[in-house]
Amino acid sequence: MPMCTVTYLPLGPDTFVLTSNRDEAPQRSATGLYHEQRNGKTLLFPRDPLARGTWIAASDSQQLVCVLNGAFVRHQHRPPYRLSRGIMALQFFDYPDAPTFSQSFDFTGIEPFTLVLCDAGQVYELRWDEQQVHFRALPPDRPHLWASSTLYPPEWQSKRQSWFADWQAQHPQPTAEAILDFHHRAGEGNPEYDLIMNRQDIVRTTSITSVLSQANAMRLRYEDLLSGELLRDQV
Repeated sequence: MPMCTVTYLPLGPDTFVLTSNRDEAPQRSATGLYHEQRNGKTLLFPRDPLARGTWIAASDSQQLVCVLNGAFVRHQHRPPYRLSRGIMALQFFDYPDAPTFSQSFDFTGIEPFTLVLCDAGQVYELRWDEQQVHFRALPPDRPHLWASSTLYPPEWQSKRQSWFADWQAQHPQPTAEAILDFHHRAGEGNPEYDLIMNRQDIVRTTSITSVLSQANAMRLRYEDLLSGELLRDQV
């Protein structure tokens, strides 16, 4: 499951863009975009070729889920786990809304994670630390950034927040194109910690995925940084 940097950026009434840099082993680069019918909803997502799940998925029900590895701090990896986080992300769409999912889903036996959930104009954060669920609503009219706790220690998570704050100050009227540029360029010239990162090709940023939600449609843009392939689709 990916170790990511994710931003949520409101662009206007009922419009936002969520963007995810996927930091993963190169052999787990997604092979394309997929549509799937689930619980009467049409889903759109890139699929992880190993676990067959996903780290980001949108639906025609105006719901969006994005997964990051880890909850609050770096945890010990203790497989086997009952369910992959990428499959769990798709199972989110079996529920009518994010609060019901947080209260009803059985998270036991799943490796720690953070979920960003956009649901009918609301934004939620759900963290599972193997002991309990931490669920909260976030202001949908304010920008937010998350970084995986397993890959980025607190000081580098803070640097990401600082880069994002500086970028916002320079872009008082941001656009989807501008935040995409942030996800390509932000950093200090350190390949191990910049937003596009590479740690000796063992873990690297394999793709950038953004979802633009507006006018009752979600438009997904998937950029494979390894092959250079660019895919677009919508639900």
